[in-house]
Amino acid sequence: MKLAAFLSDWRRTEDTLERIKADKLGVILVGNGIYHAVVKEGGKESPVLSKAGAVFYALSDDLDTRGYTAANVHSKVKVVSYADIVDLITNEYEKTAWL
Repeated sequence: MKLAAFLSDWRRTEDTLERIKADKLGVILVGNGIYHAVVKEGGKESPVLSKAGAVFYALSDDLDTRGYTAANVHSKVKVVSYADIVDLITNEYEKTAWL
């Protein structure tokens, strides 16, 4: 299964991600979820970004709204637009989930 999981909150969700079993997993950071892509705690990246085999995306509009640019985003995360997300969920992933 190819799964796109939307992550919209800053709360700890790495446990949930670790339980997801998918052939291909895309984690789309939206809303306050974008903080996983830009904020370091104690000099370390968010544990969410440690999900092995996952591809990470952050919505550009939500970065802009919170005062961040693509330059602030972790190198593991690709910045995408709404149109890109539509393409991802219609062409790359079979199912979607909201975490």
